[in-house]
Amino acid sequence: MSNLIAPHGAEQLKPLFVDDDKLRQQMVAEGAALPSITVSSASAGNAVMLAAGYFTPLEGFMDKADALSVGESMTTKKGLFWPTPVLNLVVDAGSIKAGDRIALNDPNREGQPLLAIQQVEAVETFSDAEIQTLTRQVYGTTDSEHPGVAEFVAQGKTLISGPIQVLNYSYFEVDFPDTFRTATEIRADIAKRGWSRVVAFQTRNPMHRAHEELCHMAMQRLEAEGLVIHMLLGKLKPGDIPAPVRDAAIRKMIELYFPENSAMVTGYGFDMLYAGPREALLHAVFRQNMGASHFIIGRDHAGVGDYYEPFEAQEIFDKVPAGALKIELFKADHTAYSKKLNKVVMMREAPDHNKEDFVLLSGTAVREMLSEGKAPPEEFSRPEVAQILMDHYRS
Repeated sequence: MSNLIAPHGAEQLKPLFVDDDKLRQQMVAEGAALPSITVSSASAGNAVMLAAGYFTPLEGFMDKADALSVGESMTTKKGLFWPTPVLNLVVDAGSIKAGDRIALNDPNREGQPLLAIQQVEAVETFSDAEIQTLTRQVYGTTDSEHPGVAEFVAQGKTLISGPIQVLNYSYFEVDFPDTFRTATEIRADIAKRGWSRVVAFQTRNPMHRAHEELCHMAMQRLEAEGLVIHMLLGKLKPGDIPAPVRDAAIRKMIELYFPENSAMVTGYGFDMLYAGPREALLHAVFRQNMGASHFIIGRDHAGVGDYYEPFEAQEIFDKVPAGALKIELFKADHTAYSKKLNKVVMMREAPDHNKEDFVLLSGTAVREMLSEGKAPPEEFSRPEVAQILMDHYRS
């Protein structure tokens, strides 16, 4: 058994998925008779993350006091470090009250089937001022143009808190059978491979040459035995590349450019928050839960537009109370191919370079090339990866 990092705030993982088949069938039957609500996509994502053990040691949806405490100080009322509120927000809770058992229906699957059963501990409402404050604390802005803010504010101001039992993994297990993995499964796989120093890489995009080399660099410098590429499989903003295409491109890269048994390609079921620094912290929490000892955080991690400073997602880790997180950071700069050195480097490690010495392409430029059927230069993107992306854009 390899010597794996402990989960966050617990001796062992606490997945909230009901894995006893008989009990699950009983609960599905029970759910049909309970008062029900169709939750938001964000709440459904929270339920899936709770089910899969990624949100260990939480037992369900936070109440108002916990949410406000997390917003203010990144800790729950009981002092657990947690960077973003995990909520079940609704526009109108109807007649639901404390003490009820309710069925939570999935907004992301046809027919909105049962996803989880919640034991309601409280039904509370945020004031407009509280929502404003919380939004600013978590997202760093209240600008409704920010995709995460827009999504958060649209969910409503009433929160239904209490523990949940989750009965399936929504569409993730069905749509991504080869990639969606629970924290429990990833931990078991890491242990089976005998890895203990494990680097996690977060992505919501296909990986180009710079990302690939960054992973090699981190593994080498940290003397890690393994890499877990862990991709977001939930909702993104319009224009982002769909998960199946990303998945195919990343698998091709691993197959051709990584040694055997050095990298795992996996994914998790959650919608992107685009919350920059706070989301970077959340990413670190659930990577620790899945068994990673180290986590790569680069420039503009989990950001969008110009809402965050380039390295704000690294700097926020300096505000984490000592001992609150066991996972360690690998702080990366922007990586790019150096024409002078004929290899990918971190830009800060090449002080004698000018901008012209690097192969730099904007996301827009790359998308245009791909959609015209032109492969970006090999220094930017592996040809086999570019081919998969060109096929996507041209279809």
